[in-house]
Amino acid sequence: MKKLVAAFAALLLLSGCGNSGNPTAQESFIAGNGATSYIAPADRVAAPTLSGMTLLGTRYSLPKNHLSVINVWASWCSPCRAEEPTLAALSTKYPEVNFLGILTRDNPVNAEAFVRKNKSPYPTLIDDSLLIGFSKSLPANAIPTTLVLDAKGLVAGRISGVVTIASMTELLEKIKSE
Repeated sequence: MKKLVAAFAALLLLSGCGNSGNPTAQESFIAGNGATSYIAPADRVAAPTLSGMTLLGTRYSLPKNHLSVINVWASWCSPCRAEEPTLAALSTKYPEVNFLGILTRDNPVNAEAFVRKNKSPYPTLIDDSLLIGFSKSLPANAIPTTLVLDAKGLVAGRISGVVTIASMTELLEKIKSE
């Protein structure tokens, strides 16, 4: 009987050790459905200044007034991990577009390992308080969320959920052609 009680106590103790990420962030995770939003040029607002420390320990500032893609992600997020090769391919397909990640609700050490392993070709900022600056336009309402800024630095579109080559190409081409 003592062995059974000891085994049960050990099981209860170990059951709390299974999650190495941020449990609060993961419990409040909201997945997007891939919906694309587009804002007409006359209705757009300026994007916030996006600068700070990157996952790789360098300072970065997103150039102003330049077509840009901003991806909000976390390394524990399966859809985020799944879309990374797509975003990397798009950054190659569109070298004239600035690509930038913003890490949210994550452990920077885990995210840095993911970025290094996948050789992500664009920087990721680690300060997710930058996302507050999008609250008056298209906020990051899910993880992942990808925002597009037009050539004037205005928030022009958003994909809430996983980016596909087709969805991002369509949005970028629409904004580029304006």
